[in-house]
Amino acid sequence: MADLAGVNGQREHFRVVGKRNLPGILSYPLATGIAKFGIDYVMPNMLHAKFLRSPYANARVVRVDTTAARALPGVVDILTWEDEDIKNLVSYGEHWGAPRPWLDNLADQEGAEVAVIVVAETEDICEEALRLLDVEWEVLPHIVDLNEGRKPDAYVIRPQDRSTPTFGAPDPNAPPNPPKMGNVAYSNVIQGDIEAGFKEADHILEYTLYMPAFASHIPNPPSSVAWWSKDSYFGEGETLHIEGAVRERLPIARMYNMPLEKTVQEGLFMGGRYCDWGLRRSQEITPLLAKRTGRPVRMAMTREETFDSIIMKQRYMSIRVGFTKDGLITAVDDHSVADGGTWGSSSFGHVGDQKQGPYNTLKCKNIAQHMEVVDSNRHMMWVSGQHTPFNWDIVTVALHMIAEKLGKDVVEIARLNLHGPTGKDDPNPVPSFEACIEAGKKLMNWDWHPAGAKKLPDGRMHGASFRYQMCPRHSVSGYSCRLEFRDGEVHLPTQGPVFGAYMVEPNVMVAAEELGLEYEDIKVDFDYRAKFSPVGGGSDGSTASSWAMKECANILKRQILEAAIEYAESWPLIMVAPLNTPPLPEPGPFKGLKPEDLDIADGKIFVKADPSKCCPLKNATNRDLVATYSGRPPLSAWLVGGCGNILDTMNTVWCEVAVDTDTGEVEILRFGTVVDPGLALRPISLESQLDQVMFFSQGCQLLEDIVFDKRTGVKLNANMIDYKKPTMKDVPKVEHELIETRSGNGAYGAAGISHSMANTHLVIAAIHNAIGVWVDPPATPDKVLQALGKC
Repeated sequence: MADLAGVNGQREHFRVVGKRNLPGILSYPLATGIAKFGIDYVMPNMLHAKFLRSPYANARVVRVDTTAARALPGVVDILTWEDEDIKNLVSYGEHWGAPRPWLDNLADQEGAEVAVIVVAETEDICEEALRLLDVEWEVLPHIVDLNEGRKPDAYVIRPQDRSTPTFGAPDPNAPPNPPKMGNVAYSNVIQGDIEAGFKEADHILEYTLYMPAFASHIPNPPSSVAWWSKDSYFGEGETLHIEGAVRERLPIARMYNMPLEKTVQEGLFMGGRYCDWGLRRSQEITPLLAKRTGRPVRMAMTREETFDSIIMKQRYMSIRVGFTKDGLITAVDDHSVADGGTWGSSSFGHVGDQKQGPYNTLKCKNIAQHMEVVDSNRHMMWVSGQHTPFNWDIVTVALHMIAEKLGKDVVEIARLNLHGPTGKDDPNPVPSFEACIEAGKKLMNWDWHPAGAKKLPDGRMHGASFRYQMCPRHSVSGYSCRLEFRDGEVHLPTQGPVFGAYMVEPNVMVAAEELGLEYEDIKVDFDYRAKFSPVGGGSDGSTASSWAMKECANILKRQILEAAIEYAESWPLIMVAPLNTPPLPEPGPFKGLKPEDLDIADGKIFVKADPSKCCPLKNATNRDLVATYSGRPPLSAWLVGGCGNILDTMNTVWCEVAVDTDTGEVEILRFGTVVDPGLALRPISLESQLDQVMFFSQGCQLLEDIVFDKRTGVKLNANMIDYKKPTMKDVPKVEHELIETRSGNGAYGAAGISHSMANTHLVIAAIHNAIGVWVDPPATPDKVLQALGKC
């Protein structure tokens, strides 16, 4: 087991952890619709605000005349990028890239906030005022076609940003990357001897892959409402209230130079997020506007404006893979052209691949990764690349192509190439991977067949595919936990859930497990002032924060047992309760014992040597107790081993499709997910995450793509009608099986799964297995027919 450093890491018997059908702490308000998100707050005398947004893909505001807009009845305030209040504004949210003015006169994508903010009595008046602005635009050349942007004579859209993007700390042993040329930054990572690796190969595959960009579609559009009050929460001076700012109030407090204790954010519901950590301008600006106007101000993004959130960056890949006659990969040469996005985009999903990509799991040591990162005017990508994460399906496709070439089962090719648990030189199988494989074959009735070899009774072609991945984990996150025992009950104070992932529930379950209580016995106190915030990577973050909570619970348990003995020993001295207070409870039969003689189970403290000697926990002491713990679990194998060079918990996904070669229609018959979360703390949440990522995966491979007008650079389908997502009629049932090897680094050896099951080519590989030709995603019927030569 991995969790050797913490208390009870090797616990074998669980009463609460792993239990199904335990309700979510906040399920009732969510299910009944009474949950309030930022867009739901309506304050008395509230104003509304909107940005001027660029109709062009790349443009500069040369001049703006606000006279007519200011004269419109109902307009309260108008700010421009030249206003001192705007010039002095600095964001402390999780933005990416080099510093830039919070708002200026440059717009490097269509729909970008630029130059002007209008504040008015209603949103309609804001819109009318924006139409009345006299704006002089300088329209600049744009790049929405990466291959055009690569050309030496292409217009350089961001000459002021000359840096090569990085992800994490640079490797001190790596040779320097070539300098940026035009719109292209270069990032090269070389391991081993590529030419020697290809000489060892009996076969060499050359192929291209394409990944379209696709959007996350935040279900609750980012918005905030802010106001200032004299109701001093702590000391003199004004208090800032803001609802709807993502994650926590800390960046807002820093942004407006406010003490954290005087920055109030009481709302619990921030909306669903998929690895999007960015605070939008609509969530940051309202305190300033409220200060200027002396009234509450709300700013909300529209559904169309939330298309700024991209999960995966567009990429073109050219791959050469050398392998032996047995299927062992000897060399990989990967050349990618990736979208760098607009100013401030994260490098998470392009150069992050080179550090945390799938090649680290292979026995092959001869790997070259050449990447061109092209500046574009396509879209802002806050934390993209997580959808795969990272682009593991480069290897998925390679394994399927090798299997097809050699007439072998792709699962066996994957087994042959996966190195052992301790590193690339380890020939031993990875136990977690083997367990997932055996369970997956059984779940799917796996019977590999060559491409185009199996026809279903209805005449459609059958295809199947498989992929594996290790889960990247967030063990670097630290947590400040607190548990309180008061009035005979255990309370867990927390800032609450922040963007849609279950966070609090596993911590409650672990605390209950360690304290011998039931799930319902732990009282969750949501308080924006609490230090504990169980964020950090979905289920992965939950297992990490639960590790810290486990330590905290054992500290509280020790305190309770000590207090129970102290109460029993001192009982004759406190038999008379103070006037006007309830009578003190009788103590347990613990006089003369030591804390180590006692334990807690089923809500009772009992004597280990004689469990019949017991008393209810609520009667054990009249003291209030507080336990705190700050820390994190041991570092995960993923990080210790350099992102995949050491392997522990593994995950597998399986797919079956039917392809109609007359119409090009693709139907997903089955999704199977056989995964190892180490230990499933809250199985229903893990399975919901699996359903979610397979929903994403289906969408990006069969339906989703962002379409640009190359002439203008404008997005043509930035709406929920033209941008297609799977509906309930399209989504197949996802069959789950959870393997529990206890080999993770979180609580009790848990690891979570996070987003590691999401993929870009699992369905595509199954389509190839059905019809024998490759189709770039999204595999729409017309593209399938075109690949078959029928269109």
